[in-house]
Amino acid sequence: MFSLVFTRRYSMAHRLIAGCSVKCATPHGHNEFVTVRIEAVRPTRLDGRENMVETFERAKSTWHRWIDNHVDHCLQLSDADPLLDWFRAHEPDKLDRILITPGDPTTEMLAACFMSKLNALLLEDGGKLRCRHISIEETPTNTVSLDGDPADVLPPAPQDSAWWLRPDMSINDLSTPARLREKLAGP
Repeated sequence: MFSLVFTRRYSMAHRLIAGCSVKCATPHGHNEFVTVRIEAVRPTRLDGRENMVETFERAKSTWHRWIDNHVDHCLQLSDADPLLDWFRAHEPDKLDRILITPGDPTTEMLAACFMSKLNALLLEDGGKLRCRHISIEETPTNTVSLDGDPADVLPPAPQDSAWWLRPDMSINDLSTPARLREKLAGP
């Protein structure tokens, strides 16, 4: 089976409040690399002419747009982080730059959410491809990888109710319907 592999770099800030790491409870940032391996849903036989599963441009364009325009330089917070209330009260215009995860935004959680989001985007684009592997390099010495189905590790969520299940440009579920429509149009 052929795989298409793409790597993208982004910068982010986050904090972990569940208590596993006192050092990580203070907001801090990383420059991360996310690498995805996508495969054809059905085996692809080369046709003797085009000889490709999908053009690289088509296979990665929406994913790269989401990473570059919505994930890069966002703040990643837990859905239980009290900083969300602060942003709601003092800087509501920044809410669409906060990526919210169920529980702490660990690299493991991000890998599962990102893979789920990519699969939703690929399904919306015809369902020819599916992400089978993702790895996120948090630091030059720490990488998390996930193989398989992210639904096996993510907390249950009603279908299409969580941002990582929707084929749009969202990174949280705080948007009003009008702001969500703007995100769907996306830059």
